[in-house]
Amino acid sequence: MIIAAGGGRRLGSPEALLRQGDRLLVSCMIDTMIEAGCEQLVVVLGAAADEVRAAADLSPATVVVNRASGAGVGSSIRAGLAALADERVEAVVVVPVDMPGLTAEAVRRVAALPYPDVLACATYDGLRGYPMLFGRRHWAGIATLASADIGARPYLLAHKDQIVDIACDSVADGNRVDTPELMALYGLTVPPQRVGV
Repeated sequence: MIIAAGGGRRLGSPEALLRQGDRLLVSCMIDTMIEAGCEQLVVVLGAAADEVRAAADLSPATVVVNRASGAGVGSSIRAGLAALADERVEAVVVVPVDMPGLTAEAVRRVAALPYPDVLACATYDGLRGYPMLFGRRHWAGIATLASADIGARPYLLAHKDQIVDIACDSVADGNRVDTPELMALYGLTVPPQRVGV
């Protein structure tokens, strides 16, 4: 699941519309997830969803538009989990779109435990981050507790003894781009503004 619903207020553009070279960040993340071997992809859009659909090839994914995305990442996690109706899916890897340093190897490491009772998090310098893996048995609890901008954190804190930490420092960069300085560091650009008619 790729969470690509944020408005990017501090960045000047919704995160899914940020460009890395000539490609949208959301397209790069879809490629990363496919390369990692993820069989079903769900992309949760929110801010500027119509623009993202028009600008990116989202055909490899099921697209969910979270109309309440302004309420924070919690609502996007709930929307994404609700879209995974196929009961054969026992676990879901969750990543935010604003991680240009994420690699397929990091996703593969975290996704290596595709069990319904698993909770796993990538770690960078000992700190938990994305990707995260949520086994199906946890989805209802995560959806119930996911809120505002803290997402699944309340559920994860309540189940911290069950989380499997998977070091990804050597294969990926865990930074999330949330400042203009980090945008510049990763060479991300804001799409050109369209002139209204």
